[in-house]
Amino acid sequence: MTRHRRLIPLLALALAAWLSPGPVGAQQTERAKKLGKHLICMCGCNQILTACNHVGCTTSTAMLKKLDQVVARNEPDDLTLQSFVQEYGESVMAEPPAKGFNRLAWYIPGFAFAAGLTIVLLVISHWRRRITLATAGPAGEQISPELMARARQQADEETED
Repeated sequence: MTRHRRLIPLLALALAAWLSPGPVGAQQTERAKKLGKHLICMCGCNQILTACNHVGCTTSTAMLKKLDQVVARNEPDDLTLQSFVQEYGESVMAEPPAKGFNRLAWYIPGFAFAAGLTIVLLVISHWRRRITLATAGPAGEQISPELMARARQQADEETED
């Protein structure tokens, strides 16, 4: 009887492993991985669908299952992504489409970088111009050798004391 009691937990564990669902099949094909990188998990984590790391996330499981079904039907990529947009809205896309007002999201970083670089170059050239004007002396006048000799003599006298 004690031998049977030891086998019951092992049999229960084997039955649970056999009945548990396997890994979601959407990540088995390269096409599904590629499409999953264009989508965001809608559970609120704001992570890429194929990279959602929430334990037991039912939203990503359902989305990956749907993605697997669509990939199995061999629908074009555009239609696949559009079906997710229709179901979840524009926020399901990992990157905004490059059309209409969304183009600003693509162009503003480039414009901001160019404007910042221009400002930095202008400031540096202004600083360099100020330094060259300061070392040239007042209005480009030359100091006479006699005045320079007197100034050196005065400096020597003041430093000797």
